[in-house]
Amino acid sequence: MKDVRIAAVILHSKICDIGYNLNCLEKWLTPAKDAGVKIICFPEQNISGYMINNKIAEAAEEIPGRISEKLSEFSLKYNMVILAGMLEKKNGCLYASHLVAKPNGYIGLYRKLHIAYVEKDLLTSGDEVLLFEAEGIKFGVQLCYDAHFPELSARMALMGADIIFIPHASPRKTPDEKLKSWLRHLPARAFDNSLYIVACNQCGKNSAGLSFPGTGLVINPSGEVIEKYTSEKEGMIISDLKAKDLDIVRNHKMRYFLPNRRPELY
Repeated sequence: MKDVRIAAVILHSKICDIGYNLNCLEKWLTPAKDAGVKIICFPEQNISGYMINNKIAEAAEEIPGRISEKLSEFSLKYNMVILAGMLEKKNGCLYASHLVAKPNGYIGLYRKLHIAYVEKDLLTSGDEVLLFEAEGIKFGVQLCYDAHFPELSARMALMGADIIFIPHASPRKTPDEKLKSWLRHLPARAFDNSLYIVACNQCGKNSAGLSFPGTGLVINPSGEVIEKYTSEKEGMIISDLKAKDLDIVRNHKMRYFLPNRRPELY
């Protein structure tokens, strides 16, 4: 891993208003670029908006398409890797998908693997665990409910992940209550797997009657919170993720657990 400056944006999204949501996304790219950010992560389905209703299918688009082309344009314009969420349609199915746009025109795609019970009638689960590479690092993406399954983070770590980005569209509770909820499991994902965790949520009320507590979090490979954000308003976390902090853990025989796994037992 190389040192990298990342950003995680806590963002409000409108239901089915892709043009508005793309404009909201772009407004954060200039301050991020000015701050030297190389990789920026937006919340789950920030471009489509999030709701648990069949109406959301109106915001679904194919890939490649207008959304992926716009993100590719933004990535080149601002010279930044952009992680952003949308509702994808393909072969009659809907997926909660997250795109990885690089300045060279590359578009990567992660489809949410674990579908919460409230989403099961709407969404199809993805079936591929992926890593992406950019700026001298390897990283995975998980979407919201995915983070509750430790095996997925372990798999990504074994594949070589240095960072796992976990964008959320998680309604209910206050920002502080949501942070408390995240602190029950996200530090464990970082600590057990010796990698960085970066999480961000949507914020504010949308027209579907959902209210999202603005929450953001960056956790180092020792399981320590190094950045946090709790507010009902939009905001951005900027954090320098250091290779040395990863190396300290992974070069410590008692703190780097993965090499001592015994998968034949479980």
